[in-house]
Amino acid sequence: MKLNLGCGRFPKAGFVNVDREAMPGVDLVHDLDRMPYPFADASCDVIEADHVLEHLGQVFAVMAELHRMLKPGGTLRLRVPHFSRGFSHPEHRRGFDATFPYYFDPSFPGGYCGTEFHRVSVRMHWFAQPYLKQSVLPAPLVGVGKAVGMVLDALANLSPLVCSRIWCYWVGGFEEVEFTFKKPEAAGSDL
Repeated sequence: MKLNLGCGRFPKAGFVNVDREAMPGVDLVHDLDRMPYPFADASCDVIEADHVLEHLGQVFAVMAELHRMLKPGGTLRLRVPHFSRGFSHPEHRRGFDATFPYYFDPSFPGGYCGTEFHRVSVRMHWFAQPYLKQSVLPAPLVGVGKAVGMVLDALANLSPLVCSRIWCYWVGGFEEVEFTFKKPEAAGSDL
């Protein structure tokens, strides 16, 4: 099973689309601040959450819940606002940094949270969610944003950590950081 959590008005084909409100394309209505989620242990091959985690109250509890639902070797993709973003939703509780995956590494002495995920990738996005922007910006501005974003993303993703810590504000901030994780295969890794 593939889950798309917090789909809003952007459901994904081939996924079970979950949101807290009933609307077209939502397959299951559930408040993601309420745990446990209505899915069995190790029932998901892929879980995606685009711009959802920043709205939820207990990030580490949510990550533990996603870990529970993923099959060993399953993929978790999160897209969240980078802390430097220039555009913010009034209900955002936090922004994220390129160091977020450290908290899911048992060898991290600065605050391992008790839920193990292996980091696959961290990607910075300067011009995020173009599908949303094309509904509020003129087409030429969307095109310019995509073009500038491609250049800045290429530079940022040479080292997301350096971008996140040193130069992200020089370009007006980055709108999004994308994390891809894998649940460990080993049964002993489930904490």
